[in-house]
Amino acid sequence: MSISVSGVTKLYGKQKALDNISFEVKTGEIVGFLGPNGAGKSTLMKIITGFIPPTSGKVLVNGIEAGAENTSARKQIGYLPENNPLYHEMYVREYLEYVASIYRTEKPLKKQVDKIVELTGLSPEQNKLIGSLSKGYRQRVGLAQALIHNPSVLILDEATTGLDPNQIIEIRNLIREAGKEKTVLLSTHIMQEVEAICERVIIIDHGIIMANEEKNRIYSLVNKSRQTVLVEFDKAVDASLLSSLDKVLNVKCLTGNTWQLEAEGEDDIRSAVFNLAVQNNLTVLSLSKQQSNLEEVFRHLTS
Repeated sequence: MSISVSGVTKLYGKQKALDNISFEVKTGEIVGFLGPNGAGKSTLMKIITGFIPPTSGKVLVNGIEAGAENTSARKQIGYLPENNPLYHEMYVREYLEYVASIYRTEKPLKKQVDKIVELTGLSPEQNKLIGSLSKGYRQRVGLAQALIHNPSVLILDEATTGLDPNQIIEIRNLIREAGKEKTVLLSTHIMQEVEAICERVIIIDHGIIMANEEKNRIYSLVNKSRQTVLVEFDKAVDASLLSSLDKVLNVKCLTGNTWQLEAEGEDDIRSAVFNLAVQNNLTVLSLSKQQSNLEEVFRHLTS
């Protein structure tokens, strides 16, 4: 077991930032860690990485208890914090060699830095001052320092902040590859990020875990008593006709002759929509039932 969080509570004075949090993350898993601002995500990541202690509870990293004084646990972890602190007056290679020397990596510094520079796409900028880099490349430097000592556990907080769409895809692929042999805990506000690369999702709110599910199962947590159907007709339709359907609660015209129908219950209403069209000499150009997405689950659990 790479990360084991057991009954972790964190108090700041009388404010409870984390309330009896427990979960485990196995080797080879990429887990999305979600929550609103102030939910306690960054606090928990700082506890896992040993930057701050919990008020109560325990965190194990590869069976070693995490803590500020326990360097054995911290050597196992690569950490990219949200604000990505870097030495802007240092050159990229100089900085990575410096970080590698702190971790006392087994490989020669030059070979280790060469490998990580190529892996993170920093080759064109490796001889530049960090302060002169674009935000996207600075983010790559932050990811490179998290990977430089080949850790078994990666803690990434907003790893793709400031990247353009092409860079985001590259970093996603890098995280996906790393996740094949490492444990990755990825905190982000970008739901598409989690849907693209994570196998499991943990959602936290007000310091409490609201969900800890495999990605393909978490969608079932949305209220099943409602369904949404999208239908496009070949010509204009009056809203009152669609509202007359049994169990339809709301109708909304999206664009042209495309309508969104919200209905109660789990019974699929698409056959009723199709029959209504036939009875009124309408041609159905498209008819689909909207699937729940992660954003909808997030709002449902944290609103």
